[in-house]
Amino acid sequence: MDNPKAGDSSLQLAPVEALVRKRGVLVAQDVRYNQILVTGPPGSGKSTLVRRLGGWPEEGYIDLSMDGWWSARSLALRPREVHFGLPFVGRKAGLSLFGDEWAEAWRSLELDPARIRIPPVKRHLLSADWHNRFAFEFLLPPPDAIVRYRQDRARRGTHPIDERIDPDQIAAQIALYTRVALHFHRQGMIVHIRERLEDPPQRIEDHGATETHLP
Repeated sequence: MDNPKAGDSSLQLAPVEALVRKRGVLVAQDVRYNQILVTGPPGSGKSTLVRRLGGWPEEGYIDLSMDGWWSARSLALRPREVHFGLPFVGRKAGLSLFGDEWAEAWRSLELDPARIRIPPVKRHLLSADWHNRFAFEFLLPPPDAIVRYRQDRARRGTHPIDERIDPDQIAAQIALYTRVALHFHRQGMIVHIRERLEDPPQRIEDHGATETHLP
């Protein structure tokens, strides 16, 4: 299977039919307010969505290659914005897509999806239901929309990351988060996709078998 990219029809999306407003934001009816984790690449609008939800203002970071990331203290308060550290071939620890190490080598880095750790399935009455503890809202705008937003933000000088804006790098970031969204979905996690802040959430419509990793 080819790697899905933002805006690519290989990632099939369908409307979430039952919606409610939470703090003025449309979300899936079956998602609880304290389940929501907002994620996506730099400049996708995560902070704005969390503010509209009235969520926790501090950003969280989790390395998806680390076993037990789902019990990290940074995820205890929700809704909140969360950044991912992603595993790449030949790199011991996960790399954030706003860090220097990824920015300097992104063209040669290959995602290692087999190292993305997935929370355990609830098997006993008293065990934690990690799969349903979180509802991931992935913000995945078209790359050119992020380029325009970050160019405007750069003029205000609020984010050092905007000192270097590479459209190809932004497209790669979108593609990586899209792959993670599909991987989470196939593992039974709650995943919704938004291309714009104003859009209602969409769900992934994927009829493939559940996989332990993406090809």
